[in-house]
Amino acid sequence: MNSELIVTNNILINAPVEIVWDILTNPSQTKKYMYGSETVSDWEVGSELLWKGTWEGKEMVFVKGIIKAIEPGKHLAYTTIDPNSTTVEDKPENHLIVTYNLAKLEKGALLAVTQGDYAIAVDGQKRYDDAIAAGGW
Repeated sequence: MNSELIVTNNILINAPVEIVWDILTNPSQTKKYMYGSETVSDWEVGSELLWKGTWEGKEMVFVKGIIKAIEPGKHLAYTTIDPNSTTVEDKPENHLIVTYNLAKLEKGALLAVTQGDYAIAVDGQKRYDDAIAAGGW
């Protein structure tokens, strides 16, 4: 049995949890840090989550997934895949799960982010190694 391959980052943020949540889910905010991509979703379990933007003058979806769990201001889990990949087929077993867990601190917030499990996805080790090399989150 394979060991799990999960990218994990814990990020201390000098801002209230409510502001961090807004930055993670508000399209006008995500556009600022996700290479011009806006989140598009109704933020309900089972709904699509798209990361849309423009590339070479053409609107496109860069990343897509499904909301798996949500507790506003505290927890978000969604699947993710690059629908434009020529090497990873867009089927459920190749989707990764991203989670955000927010905790209020005395001064700011702790954002715990995970992405995986690469071990059960096609080309998982390579995708995991590439994510680690890029610094994860």
